[in-house]
Amino acid sequence: MADWRPGPRNLLTDVAGLAVGHASDEALKSGSTVVVFDRPVVAGVEILGGAPGTRETDLLAPSALVSGIDALVLSGGSAFGLDAASGVQSFLRQSDRGFEVAGFKVPLVPAAILFDLANQGDKDWGLHPPYRDFGYAAAATASLDFDLGSVGAGTGCTTGTMKGGLGSASTVLASGVTVAALVAVNAVGSVSIGDTRHFWAAPFEIGDEFGGLGMPSPFRRDASRLRTKFDARLGANTTIGIIATDAIMDKGAARRLAIAAHDGLARSIWPSHTDFDGDLVFAAATGASGISLEQSGGRSVELGAAAAATMARAVARGIYAATAAVNDLLPTWSALEHRTA
Repeated sequence: MADWRPGPRNLLTDVAGLAVGHASDEALKSGSTVVVFDRPVVAGVEILGGAPGTRETDLLAPSALVSGIDALVLSGGSAFGLDAASGVQSFLRQSDRGFEVAGFKVPLVPAAILFDLANQGDKDWGLHPPYRDFGYAAAATASLDFDLGSVGAGTGCTTGTMKGGLGSASTVLASGVTVAALVAVNAVGSVSIGDTRHFWAAPFEIGDEFGGLGMPSPFRRDASRLRTKFDARLGANTTIGIIATDAIMDKGAARRLAIAAHDGLARSIWPSHTDFDGDLVFAAATGASGISLEQSGGRSVELGAAAAATMARAVARGIYAATAAVNDLLPTWSALEHRTA
Protein backbone atom coordinates (compact mmCIF):
# COMPACT_ATOMS: atom_id res chain seq x y z
CA MET A 1 0.00 0.00 0.00
CA ALA A 2 3.03 2.29 0.07
CA ASP A 3 2.25 3.53 -3.44
CA TRP A 4 -1.48 3.98 -2.79
CA ARG A 5 -3.02 7.29 -1.82
CA PRO A 6 -6.56 8.67 -1.56
CA GLY A 7 -7.88 10.74 -4.44
CA PRO A 8 -8.36 14.50 -3.97
CA ARG A 9 -11.87 14.11 -2.53
CA ASN A 10 -11.52 10.61 -1.04
CA LEU A 11 -14.92 9.94 -2.60
CA LEU A 12 -16.41 7.84 -5.39
CA THR A 13 -16.29 10.92 -7.62
CA ASP A 14 -12.50 10.72 -7.77
CA VAL A 15 -13.27 8.30 -10.60
CA ALA A 16 -13.81 10.57 -13.59
CA GLY A 17 -17.13 10.37 -15.41
CA LEU A 18 -19.70 10.15 -12.65
CA ALA A 19 -21.62 12.23 -10.11
CA VAL A 20 -23.42 11.31 -6.86
CA GLY A 21 -26.63 12.71 -5.39
CA HIS A 22 -28.71 12.10 -2.26
CA ALA A 23 -32.34 12.59 -1.31
CA SER A 24 -33.70 11.75 2.13
CA ASP A 25 -36.27 12.54 4.79
CA GLU A 26 -35.22 12.69 8.44
CA ALA A 27 -38.75 12.06 9.73
CA LEU A 28 -39.04 9.02 7.47
CA LYS A 29 -35.49 7.95 8.46
CA SER A 30 -34.82 6.81 4.93
CA GLY A 31 -33.57 7.97 1.56
CA SER A 32 -31.86 7.15 -1.72
CA THR A 33 -28.42 7.68 -3.23
CA VAL A 34 -27.86 7.81 -6.98
CA VAL A 35 -24.75 7.56 -9.16
CA VAL A 36 -25.22 9.15 -12.59
CA PHE A 37 -22.66 8.42 -15.31
CA ASP A 38 -21.69 10.97 -17.95
CA ARG A 39 -22.11 8.26 -20.59
CA PRO A 40 -23.04 4.56 -20.52
CA VAL A 41 -20.45 2.51 -18.61
CA VAL A 42 -19.52 -1.15 -18.32
CA ALA A 43 -20.86 -2.66 -15.11
CA GLY A 44 -21.13 -5.90 -13.18
CA VAL A 45 -22.61 -7.14 -9.92
CA GLU A 46 -22.02 -9.78 -7.27
CA ILE A 47 -24.61 -10.73 -4.63
CA LEU A 48 -23.37 -12.71 -1.63
CA GLY A 49 -26.03 -11.97 0.98
CA GLY A 50 -28.96 -14.29 1.55
CA ALA A 51 -31.74 -11.68 1.36
CA PRO A 52 -31.14 -9.25 -1.52
CA GLY A 53 -33.57 -6.81 -3.13
CA THR A 54 -32.66 -5.69 -6.65
CA ARG A 55 -33.76 -4.31 -10.00
CA GLU A 56 -32.15 -4.83 -13.45
CA THR A 57 -29.23 -6.90 -12.18
CA ASP A 58 -29.68 -9.65 -14.80
CA LEU A 59 -28.69 -7.29 -17.62
CA LEU A 60 -25.22 -6.96 -16.02
CA ALA A 61 -24.36 -10.59 -16.77
CA PRO A 62 -21.47 -10.90 -19.26
CA SER A 63 -23.79 -12.87 -21.58
CA ALA A 64 -26.49 -10.17 -21.63
CA LEU A 65 -26.95 -7.91 -24.65
CA VAL A 66 -26.59 -4.53 -22.99
CA SER A 67 -23.02 -3.27 -22.83
CA GLY A 68 -23.49 -0.14 -20.70
CA ILE A 69 -25.72 1.39 -18.02
CA ASP A 70 -26.68 5.00 -17.31
CA ALA A 71 -26.96 5.13 -13.51
CA LEU A 72 -26.96 3.07 -10.31
CA VAL A 73 -29.22 3.36 -7.26
CA LEU A 74 -28.73 2.46 -3.60
CA SER A 75 -31.89 3.00 -1.58
CA GLY A 76 -33.57 2.47 1.72
CA GLY A 77 -37.21 1.44 1.89
CA SER A 78 -36.92 -2.30 1.34
CA ALA A 79 -38.80 -3.32 -1.83
CA PHE A 80 -40.60 0.04 -1.84
CA GLY A 81 -37.22 1.68 -2.42
CA LEU A 82 -36.85 0.07 -5.84
CA ASP A 83 -39.16 2.86 -7.06
CA ALA A 84 -36.16 5.20 -6.79
CA ALA A 85 -34.83 3.80 -10.06
CA SER A 86 -38.01 4.91 -11.84
CA GLY A 87 -37.38 8.45 -10.70
CA VAL A 88 -33.84 8.28 -12.05
CA GLN A 89 -35.20 6.97 -15.34
CA SER A 90 -37.52 9.98 -15.55
CA PHE A 91 -34.60 12.34 -15.03
CA LEU A 92 -32.45 10.61 -17.64
CA ARG A 93 -35.29 10.49 -20.18
CA GLN A 94 -35.53 14.28 -19.98
CA SER A 95 -31.89 14.34 -21.14
CA ASP A 96 -32.59 11.88 -23.96
CA ARG A 97 -30.44 9.22 -22.29
CA GLY A 98 -30.89 5.48 -22.62
CA PHE A 99 -30.41 2.28 -24.59
CA GLU A 100 -32.00 2.68 -28.02
CA VAL A 101 -34.53 0.04 -29.07
CA ALA A 102 -36.82 0.43 -32.11
CA GLY A 103 -36.50 4.20 -32.00
CA PHE A 104 -37.06 4.48 -28.25
CA LYS A 105 -34.44 5.22 -25.61
CA VAL A 106 -34.73 3.31 -22.33
CA PRO A 107 -32.49 4.51 -19.46
CA LEU A 108 -30.87 1.53 -17.75
CA VAL A 109 -30.73 1.94 -13.98
CA PRO A 110 -29.90 -1.12 -11.87
CA ALA A 111 -30.79 -0.71 -8.20
CA ALA A 112 -30.36 -2.37 -4.82
CA ILE A 113 -32.25 -1.74 -1.59
CA LEU A 114 -31.81 -2.20 2.15
CA PHE A 115 -34.36 -2.71 4.91
CA ASP A 116 -34.81 0.38 7.10
CA LEU A 117 -38.58 0.22 7.69
CA ALA A 118 -38.37 -0.68 11.39
CA ASN A 119 -36.04 2.13 12.52
CA GLN A 120 -38.63 4.36 14.28
CA GLY A 121 -39.11 6.60 11.25
CA ASP A 122 -42.61 7.71 10.22
CA LYS A 123 -43.47 5.37 7.34
CA ASP A 124 -47.09 6.53 7.02
CA TRP A 125 -46.52 7.88 3.50
CA GLY A 126 -50.03 7.35 2.18
CA LEU A 127 -50.88 5.56 -1.06
CA HIS A 128 -47.51 5.81 -2.81
CA PRO A 129 -44.05 5.62 -1.21
CA PRO A 130 -41.76 8.62 -1.78
CA TYR A 131 -38.82 6.79 -3.31
CA ARG A 132 -39.60 7.65 -6.95
CA ASP A 133 -39.37 11.32 -5.98
CA PHE A 134 -36.19 10.60 -4.02
CA GLY A 135 -34.61 9.03 -7.08
CA TYR A 136 -35.46 11.96 -9.32
CA ALA A 137 -34.26 14.54 -6.79
CA ALA A 138 -31.01 12.68 -6.12
CA ALA A 139 -30.24 12.39 -9.84
CA ALA A 140 -31.12 16.04 -10.47
CA THR A 141 -28.74 17.24 -7.74
CA ALA A 142 -25.89 14.80 -8.39
CA SER A 143 -22.47 16.44 -8.16
CA LEU A 144 -18.80 15.77 -7.54
CA ASP A 145 -19.01 16.65 -3.83
CA PHE A 146 -21.45 14.87 -1.53
CA ASP A 147 -21.97 14.21 2.16
CA LEU A 148 -21.30 11.00 4.11
CA GLY A 149 -22.99 9.48 7.13
CA SER A 150 -26.71 9.83 7.80
CA VAL A 151 -27.70 10.93 4.31
CA GLY A 152 -29.32 9.35 1.25
CA ALA A 153 -29.46 5.58 1.47
CA GLY A 154 -27.53 5.80 4.74
CA THR A 155 -30.13 7.93 6.55
CA GLY A 156 -31.81 5.15 8.51
CA CYS A 157 -29.06 2.53 8.55
CA THR A 158 -28.04 0.57 11.64
CA THR A 159 -25.49 -2.12 12.46
CA GLY A 160 -25.31 -4.72 15.19
CA THR A 161 -23.99 -2.26 17.78
CA MET A 162 -24.27 1.32 16.48
CA LYS A 163 -25.85 3.55 13.88
CA GLY A 164 -24.93 2.80 10.28
CA GLY A 165 -24.40 5.22 7.43
CA LEU A 166 -23.31 6.03 3.89
CA GLY A 167 -19.56 5.89 3.30
CA SER A 168 -17.12 6.48 0.47
CA ALA A 169 -13.37 6.33 -0.15
CA SER A 170 -10.93 6.31 -3.05
CA THR A 171 -7.48 4.99 -3.89
CA VAL A 172 -5.06 6.07 -6.62
CA LEU A 173 -2.63 3.34 -7.66
CA ALA A 174 0.94 3.92 -8.82
CA SER A 175 -0.23 3.11 -12.36
CA GLY A 176 -2.50 6.16 -12.24
CA VAL A 177 -5.68 4.08 -12.09
CA THR A 178 -8.26 5.16 -9.51
CA VAL A 179 -10.61 2.81 -7.68
CA ALA A 180 -13.32 4.14 -5.37
CA ALA A 181 -16.18 2.82 -3.25
CA LEU A 182 -19.62 3.97 -2.12
CA VAL A 183 -21.51 1.90 0.45
CA ALA A 184 -24.66 2.02 2.58
CA VAL A 185 -24.00 0.05 5.78
CA ASN A 186 -27.08 -1.53 7.35
CA ALA A 187 -25.49 -4.78 8.48
CA VAL A 188 -26.52 -7.55 10.83
CA GLY A 189 -22.97 -7.59 12.13
CA SER A 190 -20.68 -5.09 13.82
CA VAL A 191 -18.08 -2.76 12.33
CA SER A 192 -16.12 -2.37 15.56
CA ILE A 193 -13.95 -4.79 17.51
CA GLY A 194 -15.69 -6.10 20.62
CA ASP A 195 -17.27 -3.30 22.62
CA THR A 196 -14.57 -0.81 21.61
CA ARG A 197 -14.73 1.92 18.99
CA HIS A 198 -11.80 0.45 17.04
CA PHE A 199 -12.87 -0.42 13.51
CA TRP A 200 -12.29 -3.83 11.95
CA ALA A 201 -11.16 -1.82 8.91
CA ALA A 202 -8.30 -0.20 10.86
CA PRO A 203 -5.43 -1.93 8.98
CA PHE A 204 -6.55 -0.20 5.78
CA GLU A 205 -7.02 3.31 7.16
CA ILE A 206 -5.09 6.07 5.42
CA GLY A 207 -4.22 8.90 7.77
CA ASP A 208 -6.98 9.42 10.32
CA GLU A 209 -9.88 9.27 7.86
CA PHE A 210 -12.07 7.43 10.38
CA GLY A 211 -10.53 8.41 13.70
CA GLY A 212 -7.00 7.05 13.45
CA LEU A 213 -7.42 4.70 16.42
CA GLY A 214 -5.77 1.69 14.82
CA MET A 215 -6.25 -1.74 16.38
CA PRO A 216 -6.87 -2.17 20.11
CA SER A 217 -3.81 -3.01 22.18
CA PRO A 218 -3.89 -5.50 23.71
CA PHE A 219 -6.22 -7.10 21.18
CA ARG A 220 -9.53 -8.11 22.70
CA ARG A 221 -9.73 -11.80 23.56
CA ASP A 222 -13.47 -11.73 22.90
CA ALA A 223 -13.14 -9.88 19.59
CA SER A 224 -14.53 -12.80 17.60
CA ARG A 225 -17.70 -13.03 19.71
CA LEU A 226 -20.66 -12.22 17.48
CA ARG A 227 -22.39 -8.92 18.19
CA THR A 228 -25.38 -8.72 15.89
CA LYS A 229 -28.78 -7.09 15.69
CA PHE A 230 -31.17 -8.44 18.28
CA ASP A 231 -33.87 -10.74 16.87
CA ALA A 232 -32.58 -10.51 13.30
CA ARG A 233 -35.31 -11.06 10.73
CA LEU A 234 -35.06 -12.24 7.15
CA GLY A 235 -34.63 -9.23 4.88
CA ALA A 236 -34.12 -6.78 7.75
CA ASN A 237 -30.51 -5.89 6.97
CA THR A 238 -28.11 -5.34 4.10
CA THR A 239 -24.88 -3.69 3.08
CA ILE A 240 -25.07 -2.47 -0.52
CA GLY A 241 -22.23 -0.79 -2.34
CA ILE A 242 -20.60 0.31 -5.57
CA ILE A 243 -16.97 -0.10 -6.56
CA ALA A 244 -15.91 2.08 -9.48
CA THR A 245 -12.72 2.50 -11.47
CA ASP A 246 -11.48 4.58 -14.38
CA ALA A 247 -9.69 1.54 -15.85
CA ILE A 248 -10.89 -0.04 -19.10
CA MET A 249 -12.78 -3.30 -18.46
CA ASP A 250 -15.29 -5.66 -20.00
CA LYS A 251 -18.33 -6.95 -18.10
CA GLY A 252 -16.53 -10.08 -16.92
CA ALA A 253 -13.70 -8.07 -15.40
CA ALA A 254 -16.23 -5.72 -13.78
CA ARG A 255 -17.88 -8.65 -12.05
CA ARG A 256 -14.49 -9.84 -10.83
CA LEU A 257 -13.92 -6.37 -9.37
CA ALA A 258 -17.27 -6.59 -7.55
CA ILE A 259 -16.25 -9.97 -6.12
CA ALA A 260 -12.97 -8.49 -4.88
CA ALA A 261 -14.77 -5.57 -3.26
CA HIS A 262 -16.87 -8.02 -1.23
CA ASP A 263 -13.65 -8.93 0.56
CA GLY A 264 -13.72 -5.36 1.88
CA LEU A 265 -17.11 -6.03 3.46
CA ALA A 266 -15.75 -9.19 5.04
CA ARG A 267 -12.73 -7.31 6.42
CA SER A 268 -14.81 -4.47 7.91
CA ILE A 269 -18.02 -6.16 9.16
CA TRP A 270 -18.18 -9.17 11.48
CA PRO A 271 -20.02 -11.25 10.46
CA SER A 272 -20.92 -10.36 6.87
CA HIS A 273 -22.77 -12.09 4.01
CA THR A 274 -25.20 -13.74 6.43
CA ASP A 275 -28.55 -15.34 5.59
CA PHE A 276 -30.21 -12.20 6.94
CA ASP A 277 -28.16 -9.70 4.90
CA GLY A 278 -28.69 -8.78 1.26
CA ASP A 279 -25.04 -7.92 0.70
CA LEU A 280 -24.44 -6.72 -2.86
CA VAL A 281 -21.71 -4.85 -4.73
CA PHE A 282 -22.10 -3.22 -8.13
CA ALA A 283 -18.95 -2.53 -10.14
CA ALA A 284 -18.59 0.16 -12.78
CA ALA A 285 -15.69 0.93 -15.13
CA THR A 286 -15.74 4.32 -16.83
CA GLY A 287 -12.51 3.74 -18.79
CA ALA A 288 -11.64 7.43 -18.37
CA SER A 289 -7.98 6.70 -17.55
CA GLY A 290 -7.40 4.99 -20.88
CA ILE A 291 -5.53 2.23 -19.00
CA SER A 292 -6.46 -1.42 -19.52
CA LEU A 293 -5.61 -4.00 -16.86
CA GLU A 294 -6.93 -7.04 -18.70
CA GLN A 295 -3.55 -8.07 -20.12
CA SER A 296 -1.58 -7.75 -16.88
CA GLY A 297 -2.28 -10.26 -14.15
CA GLY A 298 -0.20 -8.38 -11.60
CA ARG A 299 -2.07 -5.17 -12.17
CA SER A 300 -5.45 -6.87 -11.94
CA VAL A 301 -4.43 -8.46 -8.63
CA GLU A 302 -3.39 -5.07 -7.28
CA LEU A 303 -6.65 -3.49 -8.44
CA GLY A 304 -8.66 -6.23 -6.71
CA ALA A 305 -6.73 -5.74 -3.48
CA ALA A 306 -7.22 -1.98 -3.71
CA ALA A 307 -10.94 -2.52 -4.29
CA ALA A 308 -11.21 -4.58 -1.10
CA ALA A 309 -9.19 -2.10 0.97
CA THR A 310 -11.12 0.87 -0.39
CA MET A 311 -14.47 -0.75 0.32
CA ALA A 312 -13.39 -1.50 3.90
CA ARG A 313 -12.37 2.14 4.37
CA ALA A 314 -15.68 3.33 2.93
CA VAL A 315 -17.60 1.17 5.42
CA ALA A 316 -15.75 2.68 8.39
CA ARG A 317 -16.03 6.23 7.01
CA GLY A 318 -19.81 5.86 6.75
CA ILE A 319 -20.13 4.81 10.38
CA TYR A 320 -17.63 7.45 11.51
CA ALA A 321 -19.67 10.21 9.83
CA ALA A 322 -23.10 9.13 11.09
CA THR A 323 -25.03 11.73 13.08
CA ALA A 324 -27.71 11.38 15.73
CA ALA A 325 -31.40 11.99 15.06
CA VAL A 326 -34.64 11.86 17.03
CA ASN A 327 -35.79 8.36 18.03
CA ASP A 328 -32.58 6.62 16.98
CA LEU A 329 -32.46 3.00 18.11
CA LEU A 330 -28.66 2.95 18.48
CA PRO A 331 -25.89 5.43 19.35
CA THR A 332 -23.57 6.89 16.76
CA TRP A 333 -19.86 6.05 16.71
CA SER A 334 -19.07 9.57 17.92
CA ALA A 335 -21.31 9.10 20.97
CA LEU A 336 -19.04 6.25 22.02
CA GLU A 337 -15.89 8.39 21.92
CA HIS A 338 -15.17 7.98 25.63
CA ARG A 339 -15.25 4.20 25.46
CA THR A 340 -11.72 2.79 25.39
CA ALA A 341 -10.20 -0.50 24.34
